[in-house]
Amino acid sequence: MKHWISLTAIVLFGIGVIAFSERRKVDVPAGPDAILYLVADTEQELTRMPVRFTRMSDAEEIEIGNGIAAGYTLQQEQEKVASVQTVLRYLTQVGSRLSAHAKRKLPYKFHYIPDKYFVNAFALPGGHIYVGQGLLALMDSEDQLASVIGHEIEHVDHYHCAERAQLEVALRKIPLGGLASLPLEVFEAGYSKNQELEADSEGTRMTVAAGYSANGAIRMFEAFQRAEETARRKARNPGEEANEVARQTLEGYFRSHPLPSERIALVQKLIASEAWPVRAERDLEIAYIFWAARAEDLFAEHKYAEAQAAALRSLKMQPDRQDAMEVLAKAYFSQASFADAAATYRKILQLESRAEFAKDYAMALAAADRKTAAKEFESWAKSVSAEPSGLRATLPGLYLLADNPAPAANLSEQLNREKYSTPPEEFGELGWWYYRAGNYSQALPLLEDAVQQRPGTTQWLIGRAWVQIQDNKLEDAFKSLDAGYASGRTSPDRRMARAVAFWLSAQKDSAVAEFDSAVSEQPEWKNPRWVQALYSTLVADTIREIQTESDRRLNLRRAQLATRP
Repeated sequence: MKHWISLTAIVLFGIGVIAFSERRKVDVPAGPDAILYLVADTEQELTRMPVRFTRMSDAEEIEIGNGIAAGYTLQQEQEKVASVQTVLRYLTQVGSRLSAHAKRKLPYKFHYIPDKYFVNAFALPGGHIYVGQGLLALMDSEDQLASVIGHEIEHVDHYHCAERAQLEVALRKIPLGGLASLPLEVFEAGYSKNQELEADSEGTRMTVAAGYSANGAIRMFEAFQRAEETARRKARNPGEEANEVARQTLEGYFRSHPLPSERIALVQKLIASEAWPVRAERDLEIAYIFWAARAEDLFAEHKYAEAQAAALRSLKMQPDRQDAMEVLAKAYFSQASFADAAATYRKILQLESRAEFAKDYAMALAAADRKTAAKEFESWAKSVSAEPSGLRATLPGLYLLADNPAPAANLSEQLNREKYSTPPEEFGELGWWYYRAGNYSQALPLLEDAVQQRPGTTQWLIGRAWVQIQDNKLEDAFKSLDAGYASGRTSPDRRMARAVAFWLSAQKDSAVAEFDSAVSEQPEWKNPRWVQALYSTLVADTIREIQTESDRRLNLRRAQLATRP
């Protein structure tokens, strides 16, 4: 009799928990981790329930997982991207090696989520395993990846995913076949603490059985911890919205998983008790993809030296990686390492002969040594089977810098004869080469022609303003710059042109304000070598004066703050 009373009490308690969970509202701020919070919180309640479901068959579980996965396939455009295909092949290679040691022989399939802010991995019923780009970017060894995939396989192998699906059936009162409509966040969220630790321990056993080092799991947990700390620091900047997304994702992960320290202690205890062999970790074969992506992010943050280092690390693993080369060339150029930038652009042109890269190559050559730039560029042009179109003004411009004006003069005459059939870009580009060569009387009419044909092209309006500044036509320069602003776009180049014009007009406050804005968007303006290589001596000297005044005012403000009580 006592047994029946106890059983009845347990059942009533379970029903009460379900009813409470259905009515309960979780108070969390709006954000991308709200669903993760709700699911994880509900899971922690439900997995304490003394309720046992009739376990679904493998066939049912596979059908449910396939149905959910079908609604979350990559877009065809993404699937065609070479780097996505490379990662998918690698995940399948590592995952297949691990799943061979799973107790349940299910048709495991491995998927890649190419989202750098998705710092997570999860499994669906029936054997679908997903790994996010943000998580892969934290890794440097295949053993770390194996620990993550092994963990997710064990969530499937030990029926955690299947039980989660059945819990959703109970909560949402939907038929088993309706689970295909469930949001993936249901499975992204963590499981109970016991289930997570079970997946850690059994997943580590699986990785060791597959020939990997158990230390990969420890280093993965440590990488998670560092990433969460880094995301918190970056999120202090209110402008870092993207970092805030990553931080919330990581917080959702840590909220629904045991503490890294606890997980590390578990694996260390396993290593000690099982006496597993010490193995060196294998390099992550696809790390070059994520080093290249990291280099792009660092360049966007104006961390040029760090971007250079990340790009070089990617290229060390994959020497012909074009996206890493592009970041490397830009990082060199932004640091005024013009010869290195030119050499890198030359390598890029060997992979893809595009006008865009050829123009960047010419700019780098001219900045490195204007006397030899024309011959270097001409040598490259002769080495290609078909020179890309759109370079008509490039070689004559380089010869201008080498004190050979004849090719540019000939082209200028041709452009005037073909004025209404020639793209305005050719007028503008030749005009800018004349500016670089210090021939402002020839530069202005060419830039005027470019502006007349394309009035809304900010590039040529700003170019014309630089020439007008050089001729001390400051009112005209402001009009050109205002016209560029009216077109709806602005740039650090425009801001700096306004700063120089304000300074030469004795409007120091406005000059310093514009200078500070330009530098915050493009720190290269504070590098005298960079400025001198691209602009006139007048501009370089004026910017140096504005910078001195800006620094003086900044130091004064700091001193005033230091003396405040």
